[in-house]
Amino acid sequence: MEFRDNKAIYLQIAEYVCEHILLGKWKAEEKVPSVRELAVELEVNPNTVMRTYELLQNKNIINNKRGIGFFITDDAIDHVKSYRKVLFMEDELPVVFRNIYLLNISFGELESRYETFVKENFNA
Repeated sequence: MEFRDNKAIYLQIAEYVCEHILLGKWKAEEKVPSVRELAVELEVNPNTVMRTYELLQNKNIINNKRGIGFFITDDAIDHVKSYRKVLFMEDELPVVFRNIYLLNISFGELESRYETFVKENFNA
């Protein structure tokens, strides 16, 4: 995983986990990699992964079954979408809107590009 300098690593790992859930790679009630396993896989400190898992527990995306490990919650997809939507609306969308305005991009052009993107990337 390539980490960006402009965002805390534990938040980038949270995005990684959330994306796995949204893409169906990690399903409800499924065990997620242990803190150590994910730390080794992503080449980060286990404390960083633990911080990520604590955040995701607070957001009801994963839960800890003592002595067994961390598991995806039943309604994780809803919680992931809610969490990610807030982040997108507050952090990323203002930048997108600013560029749309500055570059004078029409909503028709955006819609066309979005439809092409979905077709090419998600076979929809």
